Amino acid sequence: MAETATGDKSKKRPWLAAALAVLYPGLGHVYLRLWGRAVGWFVAIVAAGLVLVPDEAVPESISPETVLEASRALPLEVSLAILGLSVLSVVDAYWMAGRLNDRQASEGVTECPECGEEVDEELEFCQWCTTRLEEGSEDSSAGD
Repeated sequence: MAETATGDKSKKRPWLAAALAVLYPGLGHVYLRLWGRAVGWFVAIVAAGLVLVPDEAVPESISPETVLEASRALPLEVSLAILGLSVLSVVDAYWMAGRLNDRQASEGVTECPECGEEVDEELEFCQWCTTRLEEGSEDSSAGD
């Protein structure tokens, strides 16, 4: 029943993906190893900021006072648009984590207990780090 143990270990935590997406746009998707989505969300939010923020709201120098002043000068629509994109990124990261977990459960995808990579369940070893996946894997490493 080592497959059950590794299957449980490979589940992604949706709340962690969402929390990481709150910290930095796209970071929750990096945790999920969804590289295209991570770059897409980051670029979308940065591009929205570049397009929507008026030139007069950009400070001449960067200091805490000027950045705070510039944030107050932003129109409400711009702040809401960027906030809305950020919330969508968080929701997408949460949703994708659940979707990945559902797919892994339905396909029987397991994760290597040693390196954490997804492994082919038809193999008796991890194709990434060559760790044996049988229940007696502790004894098998002595023969190498």
